[in-house]
Amino acid sequence: MSEYTQSDPKGISVGIVEKQFFTFAKKSDPLKLESGASLGPVTLAYETCGTLNSNKSNVILVLHALSGDSHMAGYYTAHDARPGWWDLMIGPGKGIDTDKYFVICSNIVGSCAGSTGPASIDPETRKEYATHFPLITIGDMVEAQKALMDHLNITSILSAIGGSVGGMQVLEWCIRYPAMIRSAIPLATTTRHSALAIAFNEVARQSIMADPNWNQGHYYNGKKPDIGLALARMIGHITYLSDESMRLKFGRKLQNRSALSFEFGAEFQVESYLQHQGNKFIERFDANSFLYITKAADYFDLAEQYGNGSLVDAFSKCRAKFLVVSYTSDWLYPTYQSKEMVKAMKKNNLDVSFCEIESQWGHDAFLLPGQRLENLIRGFLRSISNDN
Repeated sequence: MSEYTQSDPKGISVGIVEKQFFTFAKKSDPLKLESGASLGPVTLAYETCGTLNSNKSNVILVLHALSGDSHMAGYYTAHDARPGWWDLMIGPGKGIDTDKYFVICSNIVGSCAGSTGPASIDPETRKEYATHFPLITIGDMVEAQKALMDHLNITSILSAIGGSVGGMQVLEWCIRYPAMIRSAIPLATTTRHSALAIAFNEVARQSIMADPNWNQGHYYNGKKPDIGLALARMIGHITYLSDESMRLKFGRKLQNRSALSFEFGAEFQVESYLQHQGNKFIERFDANSFLYITKAADYFDLAEQYGNGSLVDAFSKCRAKFLVVSYTSDWLYPTYQSKEMVKAMKKNNLDVSFCEIESQWGHDAFLLPGQRLENLIRGFLRSISNDN
């Protein structure tokens, strides 16, 4: 996803937070993956905000998107320039009110922000896993999160909330552990990738693997495939925006010039912007993790996995109350895909609310300041809490 951190316009923050770690799945009892492979030990980085009530009934599980991490809100130190990626939504009095709820977010397995992934050390070889890391699925990510919930002695989740790949995890949670999830808010997401989404992911992956520094994934002791990863980010970033947002923000404006230079280079502002996003991304993300997570997203298909091709059957075991949200300008996961899941949910007589929010900012709109989404989430969580 695009850069998450936004300034908090209200100046209300959860304050200083701590990155915590949980390790499980020892060699004698590894995490069994959907591919048939096993993984262990497994470490998850996670963060919590708010206070767990006495009967542990106020838990909100936040699931992050492709390039996100466990740092959802607040600051690690008083000197941090920017807060967590969803600080605009999580905090005292905000949509996810930390005065009321105990909020948990963990970095997904396969990522590179504290959780076990390709850049982690393989205990067998004492070297980075690299591409010896087994392929993972959205379901494997949820299984690791379930282990964390068990570790925290949490047996009921008031609401699971996430956008994009985080929304996929929300849906997976609802089907795998229906008794645990009281409500769910999947945002700007889908039950399976379209051919278009898979195509963009494949081009991005090929950009990384075509970089000579990729070295079949074994680059950790040498030069990294920075050019390939930057290109992959640029490709992905285009899908997170919209035609209207790019027209309004950039148009055909030139970058630091009044006329065409008739040279190759970043002449247009949109070219400079994409290059900037790509260069920033290589400073914080691992190329192999990008490969693994995008592949997991492409594999995700609820109808095939749980319903023999029927999305209605896939949702048949769910018990959660749903708030499904899409955006008018999201062409990566367009509204028709949200409507498909809503229709399947309603055919199972589930309690479902649906809202398509008008926005010009494309897929990333759920990460940007928006009073409409904040009000929706606040009201929905209030209604669930009142059902207790």
